[in-house]
Amino acid sequence: MTDLLTPAPTGFRERLLLGMTAALDAQEYHEVTISDIVAQARTSKRTFYEHFASKQECFLALVEETNERRRAEMAEAVDPSAEWPVQVRQAIHALFASVHEHPTVFLHSLRALRSLGEDGHALVREDLTAFVTLMHTLSDTPELRAAGIPAPTREASIVLVGGLRELIALTLEEGRDPATMVDAATEIALAVLQPR
Repeated sequence: MTDLLTPAPTGFRERLLLGMTAALDAQEYHEVTISDIVAQARTSKRTFYEHFASKQECFLALVEETNERRRAEMAEAVDPSAEWPVQVRQAIHALFASVHEHPTVFLHSLRALRSLGEDGHALVREDLTAFVTLMHTLSDTPELRAAGIPAPTREASIVLVGGLRELIALTLEEGRDPATMVDAATEIALAVLQPR
């Protein structure tokens, strides 16, 4: 496994988030301790508590930042002047490539978040809403409008995003590379977004 602390992050907060990532690579979220995180981050518990009140707060911060980065990478990957099926494939490929960087963070964000009470549920809802907004933004282009493709409804967006997430999660849990599912995921997305 690549050393997640190379190159060195710029601050203790970033080191702690990378420490949480490394700890999640080794064990389930509920088994991770603050001692595990600070050992991976090569820092102290005192430093940890200067940045986070709890393991849960650190995990939520990691998931939130990872989700934001994933959405930004998807938005940057799509060429709005390309043919609409190409744009869909670009977005799907970017999503899967982002998951490939830290698959355990993605998997834990799906499986562990809902067990963390209202804070976890709020982050799930926030991310889903942001993904729905992103899908609307990506589909509101001259190329897609010319092809007769309206922005997907909120309901269609939720079904598509939720389905893609579960497909990726099951693929990871089966020990397979999610990249092998890019073609299938693209076909599904094209079917949902096809011209009406």
